[in-house]
Amino acid sequence: MLILIVNVVYVLIAIAMIALILMQRGAGAQAGSGFGAGASATVFGARGASNFLSKSTKWLAIAFFVISLGMAWYATHRATSQGPVQQDLGVMAQVPAAPATPAADDSVPAAPAAQPAAPAAATDSTVPAAPAAAPPQEQAPDGN
Repeated sequence: MLILIVNVVYVLIAIAMIALILMQRGAGAQAGSGFGAGASATVFGARGASNFLSKSTKWLAIAFFVISLGMAWYATHRATSQGPVQQDLGVMAQVPAAPATPAADDSVPAAPAAQPAAPAAATDSTVPAAPAAAPPQEQAPDGN
């Protein structure tokens, strides 16, 4: 139950950090004050939003990292205290394991039987037989 509460707080801190970071003005925001955007800084007081937002963001970031480290330590501590976890393989757990070493006579496949040099042509075949290959004849170079 405690880890569930920590997870909810963790997500809320992350959302608050995102909102605070997006509300802060960037370095180039001073250029917009010449066009009337400078009046929006008075919402958080005379000093502007930089002090309030930056301090709030800093403390939320510290809390975020502390909770991250705590959750990582908890997960590691819980994993090592329970020992090795047996994986649930589902249907694959029912498949028998293959032998570690193959049998001596199965290690090398047998060569196929030797084929005759020229197969006999079937008399009732619908495919005509290929003509016998004759060696290429050399042609005399042209004297042109």
